[in-house]
Amino acid sequence: NALKKCKRLTAGHSIFSQWCFAATVLQQGFATVAPPTPAPHKEPGRPERGHYNATKNGTICLMAYMGLQLNISYNSISQKKVVQDVVNIQPGLTNSSGSCDSDNASLELTTNKTNLTFVFTLVSLSYLFFLSFSNSSLDYLRGTLGYSYFCREEQTLNVTRNLSINTFQLQVQPFGVSGDKFGAAEECQLDEDDMLIPIIVGAALAGLVLIVLFAYLIGRKRSHAGYQSI
Repeated sequence: NALKKCKRLTAGHSIFSQWCFAATVLQQGFATVAPPTPAPHKEPGRPERGHYNATKNGTICLMAYMGLQLNISYNSISQKKVVQDVVNIQPGLTNSSGSCDSDNASLELTTNKTNLTFVFTLVSLSYLFFLSFSNSSLDYLRGTLGYSYFCREEQTLNVTRNLSINTFQLQVQPFGVSGDKFGAAEECQLDEDDMLIPIIVGAALAGLVLIVLFAYLIGRKRSHAGYQSI
């Protein structure tokens, strides 16, 4: 399972041991009776970024700062078809709690409709309804002990074909938290790839400028050579 896999991947690193999480379960359902006049579906837009913490003995032991969005497909009884829905987690309506120990840490996000529990190295999410989605083999977001994981770009974590999770400007540190600030950030691959683009473009432009300058100097030298006396 994902927990054993993560422990195997991170074993033997001592103080630099790694952590990771994997999404495993999300449960969802909807009311069987539709409203008389259903409102037109409207995309919720980009989710607000929220601060979420877990504490141990009054001290912060897990920190997360992120925007979360759930993409869900389900069979609607009232509409008699497969419906796709997008749900934003709203920080102002969400309570956070959790726990920490030497092997794992958990973060629970609760609203009047959702109950999401992230467990590092294992993640489980529950959404208070009837349908369930699970995948125990996923492996996402790995970081080093004492460091935070940061991803500026939007990430999509695919759990099953009926469920995916979008994260926005995610920064999380489930272990080695000191005080109320994140440790040095390890950036995700998406951010590193995004940084390569301006570097490559800048290098190409610099190379083009050098070529033009070199051609100009050669042309000027040849022009001066044509006026030399014999």
